[in-house]
Amino acid sequence: METPVDRYSGLSAIETATPTHEDTEYAAINPSRAGATRVRSNVELSRIETLRVTQQRTIGSGRPPEPPEKWLPFGGGKPHPPLLPDPDMYVVEFDGEHDPMHPHNWPTRTKILLSVILAYVTFVSSFASAIYSATVGTTSEKFGVSTEVTTLGVTLYVLGFAAGPTFWAPASELSGRRWPITAGVFGYSIFTIGTATAKDLQTIMLTRFFAGLFAAAPLAIVPAAFADIYNNRTRGVAIAMFAMAVFVGPFASPFVGGFITMSYLGWRWTMYISAIMGFLGSVLLILFFKETYAPIVLLEKAAILRRQTHNWGIHAKQAEVEIDFNEIITVNFSRPFRMLFTEPIVFLVTLYMSFIYGLMYALLSAYPIVFQQIHGMNLGVGSLPFIGLIIGEILAGVYTLLTQPSYTKKLVANNNMPIPEWRLPHAIVGGIAFTIGLFWFGWTGFTGSVHWMAPTASGVFTGFGIYCIFLQCFNYLIDSYLQFAASVFAANTILRSAVGAGFPLFSRQMFQNLGVQWAGTLLGCLAAVMIPIPLGFIMFGPALRRKSKFAPDPSVYTEKGD
Repeated sequence: METPVDRYSGLSAIETATPTHEDTEYAAINPSRAGATRVRSNVELSRIETLRVTQQRTIGSGRPPEPPEKWLPFGGGKPHPPLLPDPDMYVVEFDGEHDPMHPHNWPTRTKILLSVILAYVTFVSSFASAIYSATVGTTSEKFGVSTEVTTLGVTLYVLGFAAGPTFWAPASELSGRRWPITAGVFGYSIFTIGTATAKDLQTIMLTRFFAGLFAAAPLAIVPAAFADIYNNRTRGVAIAMFAMAVFVGPFASPFVGGFITMSYLGWRWTMYISAIMGFLGSVLLILFFKETYAPIVLLEKAAILRRQTHNWGIHAKQAEVEIDFNEIITVNFSRPFRMLFTEPIVFLVTLYMSFIYGLMYALLSAYPIVFQQIHGMNLGVGSLPFIGLIIGEILAGVYTLLTQPSYTKKLVANNNMPIPEWRLPHAIVGGIAFTIGLFWFGWTGFTGSVHWMAPTASGVFTGFGIYCIFLQCFNYLIDSYLQFAASVFAANTILRSAVGAGFPLFSRQMFQNLGVQWAGTLLGCLAAVMIPIPLGFIMFGPALRRKSKFAPDPSVYTEKGD
């Protein structure tokens, strides 16, 4: 079997080249081992590749130094000092596979704490997207407009989801995950307070859009943060937590919002409570969240070493990044769009997910028609059938955990090299369940003569399908584009949210004019046609990745575990 080679450094896993400064220093400390062959594990090579590819595609990384005649005066009458003899000697790296500073090697309790915080802020972001739907009738009466107009409060928030990742994802690849996600959650909370205190409809619409813009930060950054701290074996479970937060939120908020709107608190408190949840998330992020992005962690390591050694030439590669506005726009901020429209896997997977995501928001309009208009339930009770969808998602989560050992077994058998297409068979299972749920809902929800439990039970299949499809597609994208997880999720969120924002504008009319049974049949047929789509990725995905400029080199993309 060939020895893995780092395609950027030219180093093999077993290095026999001229001893480096690191080797010389090691020999000085361990004289008995002088001249010993230094070994880099597959994990270390994988991390080197990830860091170097990220660095190569970051702004300012390839810019040469200015000529001496353009240098600023050193000051104090001093000449400029000589350049560092070997700059790479002063660049810090992680100390092998088991460096405790690398996020993969953090204690399990730390990872769990960070994961809970990240899942919570993701839940808050998605929860707020749909809680407004419970207030549509009340706000339309208060401001004297049609429900179609007030429904824009949902649409504009989701449009904010589409616009936000163009900023948040590149920002997280420049400055790390912590501050962009904290700023996003805090900004969402401020604008949600603005919605709660709005005196006119225009203010509601503006603040809802900007709340969604800031709330997009968790959707774009959290999957990348999970990729930072979990390896190939455990990342799937972490992304399962993310997917649960994304999709439980919109289905939990309608009945919570319904009961709040019906109570003495009124519709404004749906927004106040959402804002309070956001402020709590901001506090948790500020107090307990630590930076997970490896290049920024190395900045912290370099700072510690400078203080310890007083050698001020020590630095991390990320410190060489020069901020240039034009390059930020053309390289970093444009990367999600370039990946969306130049990477077939990103575009096609996102297109598939966008349709499913749009149907999720269409259900926010369909359920009130079935349970409030046809079955005569009030606003709060009529939203409780959304619990069927939540149960389906929970069952899908259990299904995911039960299938994880078989995935791990394949990973070990393949020398710990993940094959992204292994994720997709479960998406096919989800597509079948999703289609069954839509047909079931349409043909049991159109008449009051069928017990309300029947359309409620359909939600178990629908929720199961939504979760399985999205989770496996999320994992497929991360496995395919690990280095640029934030950008690929930004691309995914942009298109997915743009499509999802449009569905609430016509879904109510579609279910009312076609009838629940025929609208459900139409959507079910579309879902059935899309069931085989993952098969296409299973067949052609490897070839598409080999042609990609962003997918990792499979020869070094291996890990052994936490």
